[in-house]
Amino acid sequence: MSVWAGGTISERALCVLAPNASPMTLDGTNTWVLAEPGARRSVVIDPGPLDDGHLAAVLAAATAGDRAVGLVIVTHRHPDHTEGAAAFAELAQAPVRAVDPEFRERGGGGLSEGDRISVDGLDVQVLATPGHTSDSVTLLLPADRAILTGDTVLGRGTTVVAHPDGKLADYLASLERLHAMTPEPVAVVYPGHGPVLPHAGEAIGYYLKHRQERLQQVRAAVAAGDRTPRDVVERVYSDVDPVLWPYAEWSVAAQLEYLGVSIDQSG
Repeated sequence: MSVWAGGTISERALCVLAPNASPMTLDGTNTWVLAEPGARRSVVIDPGPLDDGHLAAVLAAATAGDRAVGLVIVTHRHPDHTEGAAAFAELAQAPVRAVDPEFRERGGGGLSEGDRISVDGLDVQVLATPGHTSDSVTLLLPADRAILTGDTVLGRGTTVVAHPDGKLADYLASLERLHAMTPEPVAVVYPGHGPVLPHAGEAIGYYLKHRQERLQQVRAAVAAGDRTPRDVVERVYSDVDPVLWPYAEWSVAAQLEYLGVSIDQSG
């Protein structure tokens, strides 16, 4: 398995990797800097954790060549993507746009399905893709035939459905939507964690297949008498590092809700 370190991905996309590697964040949070070649302003996606060194590195990348930061966008509310947003907004003197009003800074507005964002020739389209969280968005970058997925699709492994905020029905619908966009207009995934996925259709198709397989396994666990998320995790996620089981319980709770099974939290 190759080590992911971020870097320049295309003539308009660069990833600055945050130093917050963990079992949940993989190599760390990917902060994306987008700008058209020769543009006077850039766009920063997911400033990441509140780490002075990381925010300084993002600012340096985003302002290279005497550029200014025109806009900051967050893909969803989780702290590893948003914790540094307010501080970065002040460093860059730039507004932050987000679905959740809590993360809007310096007059930045909301994000809604179908919004078109244009910054010095850079064109980005907002796609509402709830499921991982209720406020998750994906950003379509047509010039790269790429989508910036936050945690909806990761560069390695699979993501959690963060129950109760995240809903499995929403997540499956979001995956189906993104899969339908491949191979046109989408060929590549720029994820919130892990390496770039050059075959978007294949990657998202695997996600859909994996979710259906897990649902079948959860159905079998329920038929065997399991009712608490932890009981189901111990049976179904035995192939997963136990350090991740508390997070797997979120996905199991979401799956039980999706299947209409009453969730027993007593265990």
